[in-house]
Parts: sequence; C-alpha cells; structure tokens
Amino acid sequence: MGVTRSSAADSVYERPLKKRIVGWMMFDWASQPYNTLLLTFIFGPYFADIVSNSLMADGLSPQQAKADAQSLWGLGLTISGLLIALVAPILGAVADRTGRRMPYIRVFCVLYIVGAAGLWFAVPDAMNFGLMLGFFILGLIGMEFATIFTNAMLPDLGPKSEIGRISGSGWAVGYLGGLVALVVTLFFFAENNEGRTLIGIAPILGLDPEMREGTRSVGPFAAIWFALFMIPFFLWVREDPVKPVVQENAIQESLRGLVRTIKRLPESPSLAAYLASSMFYRDALNGMYTFGGLYAGLVLGWSIVDIGKFGIVAIIFGAIFAWFGGRADKKYGPKPVILISIIFLIIAAISIVSISPTTVLGMSVTEAPVLAGQSASDVAFYLCGALVGAAGGVIQSASRTMMVLQANPDRMTEAFGLYALAGKATSFLAPALIFITTELTGSSRIGVSPVIGLFLLGLVLLIWVKPDGEDKAVWTSAP
Repeated sequence: MGVTRSSAADSVYERPLKKRIVGWMMFDWASQPYNTLLLTFIFGPYFADIVSNSLMADGLSPQQAKADAQSLWGLGLTISGLLIALVAPILGAVADRTGRRMPYIRVFCVLYIVGAAGLWFAVPDAMNFGLMLGFFILGLIGMEFATIFTNAMLPDLGPKSEIGRISGSGWAVGYLGGLVALVVTLFFFAENNEGRTLIGIAPILGLDPEMREGTRSVGPFAAIWFALFMIPFFLWVREDPVKPVVQENAIQESLRGLVRTIKRLPESPSLAAYLASSMFYRDALNGMYTFGGLYAGLVLGWSIVDIGKFGIVAIIFGAIFAWFGGRADKKYGPKPVILISIIFLIIAAISIVSISPTTVLGMSVTEAPVLAGQSASDVAFYLCGALVGAAGGVIQSASRTMMVLQANPDRMTEAFGLYALAGKATSFLAPALIFITTELTGSSRIGVSPVIGLFLLGLVLLIWVKPDGEDKAVWTSAP
C-alpha cells in the first residue's frame, strides 16, 4: 500500500526517516561485539585453551586435548545452529502474520544480555563446560533471532535503489562497533600469558589476571555494550503504524503459510538457488570466522592478545570494504559483488591452508622475525585476515540486500527466517568437516581446507540466481 505525500511534507518525513536509519544501524553497532569478542577473537579461543588445558591435566595428549576442545566448541555452535534453523522461519512467519517485530526484538535482546553476561563465570580450573556453552548458546540465539527481525526492516528504510547502500553502511557501522569494543578489550581487559594487556598494564578495575578475570569480563562487557547502544534503536526505530495487525490463529496460519512458501520454492528457482548458494558460502565464511582464532592459536601458537591484534586488522578492512561494497552494491547490484567476494575468499582460504610456522604458499620461510617482530608466516596470516575481513564484510552486506530482492515483499520477515534457516541448516557442516579432516590428517592446518569446497558450491549455485529476483507474478499468484 503506497502513501502519497505532498512535496511540502517530504522534508518533514525525511528527518525522522534518517533518524530511523541511524537507529536501525545502531543494532549492527550494538550486536557486533558478540561475534567479535565472544565468537571469534577472545572468548572462543579462551574457551578452547581452558578446555584443552583441563583435558591435558586429565592425562590426554596435547593433540587429542586440542582436538576435543575444538570438537566441544563445534558442538555448541551446532546446537545453537540447529535451534535457530528450526525456529527462525516459524517466528518470521508469525511476525509477518501479526504485523509485529519489535516485541520479538525486545525478548531476544534480553537473551543476548543474559547469555553474554553469564560468560563471566567461565573460571579456569573450575569451569562448568556445559553451563558455559549453555550461556553462550543462549546469547548467540538471542543475537541471531534479533538480527532476523531487524534485517526484515531493511526494505522499509528507503527505495530499492538505496537498499544496498544502507545495508553496506550498516554493516560498516557494525564492524566499527566491533573494532572499538575489541580495542577497548585488548587495551584494558584481556590479558596475555604474562597477565598484561596489549598496552602492557594489568587489567583495570582490579581484575585478577591469575583468574583470567580480564578475559572473562568480555562477556559482561558485551552485555553492557549491547544494552547501552540499543537505546537509540528503540528510541528511533518504529514499525509502520498502518500495517494491519492480525492475531487470531496467528501461529496456525503462519505455519500453514510457511509450509506453502517452502512447497512453492521449486516455482521460485532464483530464490531457491540463492538460499542454497548462501547456505554454503555463509557456512564456509562462518567456519573461517569461528575457527580463525583457534587456528592462529593451535597452528601458529598465538596468544589471546596476538589473536586480538589480528582481529583489529580484519575488522578495519571489513569496515572499510563493507562501506565501499555498499556503494558497489548500489551501482552494480548485489550478485556481482557476492560473486567477486567468494572468489577472494577462496583465494584467502587456499592461502591459509598453505601457512605453517615454516611454510607459506609451499615455500620454506624462517621462523625468525622479519617485520615488526612478526615472522613471515605471521605476516602472511595477517594479510589473509585482512582479505577475509574485507571480502567477508562485503559479502554479508550484499547478501542481505540480495535477500530483499529475492523475497516476497509481503512476507519479508518469513523470508529472513528462511534465510536464517539456510544459514543454519548446515551450520554443523563446516565444524564437522574441519574436525573430521583434522582427525584424518592429524593437521589443524589442513583441517580448515573443507571451507574451500563449500565456497565453490556456493559459487556454482549462484549461477541460477536472477540479479533482480523473481518475476513479481510469482508472488502475486501465491495463495
């Protein structure tokens, strides 16, 4: 339903719309630390380190202890992925049926905060591994579900020609939020093996480095950060007041509508191809993000602080290129942007597999420092991190723009629920393949090689995706 406005009213309308866009982008800023601090660069490697040390104390060999720690972390991600995959499309369908998104966002924000804050209790030598994974899964589910509903608001923020730019700018804002949070954490909280932060001081606020309180504080820090910066989102983002609210038999009708949508996917080959393509390339990218920090620790022997510095490089490139990627998306459309990003991610993955303490791209290198105190292998890994950050930021921004183009505009939240389903349906695949390959080869380095195949599958399936989505007759004829 269109709304006609006089030219005199346009400027009045634009001001709250711009504030609404800024508020919407603040969700990316507020939520990104869960990915940056907890999933990838700080808590994930810390969890693996504590678990492996505990297992070695119980008599396991270092290699087996590290493999079991990686497997346990992968189990947590698999459980959360399956829960998200099963529930996300249903929630999306219900939200579209009732015309409400904000109540769901509020509930999932609470889960985010509780889950992140609970990670403070990950005490060395006394950690309840199951409980900590439970807190982590709770917060991750909160973040992922809230993201579904905020992404579904993207089409309401501007005309079709501007969606790519808005998405790219939002993703860049998110990366900047993650960067600031990571820098604050590394400078003032997370300690290295000597109990010092990146700037050489003990963790502030009297946090005990012996008990790893600086590193453990990233959970409460992420929770406080999220609660604080979601305030502009709730103040400035409003749902369309003219959208009808239908609540009678909402769940039953939503489930029927969701089943019809899934059954009709063969009649929407572009949407089906895109969901399948994104399923594989996003799983591969998440595998690189999830195991990147673990890889640096296990293969190159980096400390938490070293991994954090690597994260700073990756995030800076991610923010810069997400912003430029949004402009490229606006000019050329999301499909070529996604295609080029996948190619660069394949190059990065191949390069990473070639890196060991003594080799880079099959060539022998010295383990002695060659640049700023870093070995040639360390420098090569930093370069790969920059490439993954850049291409990863671009592809994630362009991917949600592509989903907007492929989806039925009247069922946008349901579509992003399916998008989440596609992203999580195989979320176990990359961790499982990495674990199996590591076990078969006995090499943590070669163990990450399956992501190359997943990227290639995503690249091939992208061939059948129409750049502008389905013919709108497909949606108008839907029952």
